[in-house]
Amino acid sequence: MNKTFAEKVIEFNKSLHYSGSLPEDFQVLNPYLDNPETMTVMQKFYHQYYNDSDRRKFIIGINPSRHGAGVTGVPFTDTKRLESVCGIKMKSAHTHEVSSVFIYDMIEEYGGAQEFYKNIYINSPFPLAIVRKSKNGWLNANYYDDKELFTDVKDFMIQSLKEHISLNLDTSEVFILGKKNADFISKLNKEAHLFEKMTVLEHPRYIQQYKSKEKQLYIDKYILALNTH
Repeated sequence: MNKTFAEKVIEFNKSLHYSGSLPEDFQVLNPYLDNPETMTVMQKFYHQYYNDSDRRKFIIGINPSRHGAGVTGVPFTDTKRLESVCGIKMKSAHTHEVSSVFIYDMIEEYGGAQEFYKNIYINSPFPLAIVRKSKNGWLNANYYDDKELFTDVKDFMIQSLKEHISLNLDTSEVFILGKKNADFISKLNKEAHLFEKMTVLEHPRYIQQYKSKEKQLYIDKYILALNTH
């Protein structure tokens, strides 16, 4: 019996573990170990939208934020949208994340969550949350914020991307969120030959923070790019 897309993603998430080295002021957080409810809602989400074996397009983020996927286990999905759009309530946490707002506005225009997730899979090359120690405690970090950090996590990222691809993703064109992210993914791609074509889209957080007046323009840009084939 072939596994569904959902079962493969859940298996991947359940076995997530980073044991490589890290520069000393960085830490990796595993949302699935930190909160048992994260595992439950993540499974509900994938069973709801990915219960098939269809091929999907791949959107690549950076790494989960502590308030988005770092809580729900679902990329670019905070608890607000997990409940209001996907109908999955999370009792142990309440989060609001700016990127999630843009992504779900775009999803609505695409045709809704059912339609969007039927065709598209979103994840990150580094699928766990990264935090960096600061004077004010631990803050969200990106895998590319520090040269040594990127060197430490690079092989793990290539392995993760290969595992994502094996879920049944279309590698002829991949959609990458954020220009800086794309520079680094392109390094990985040169080394591991994962994707034929890379299409770069502005990161949702950047759009929400700096370009909110032109939000519609970016929504159109996303939808146009994702509907090319």
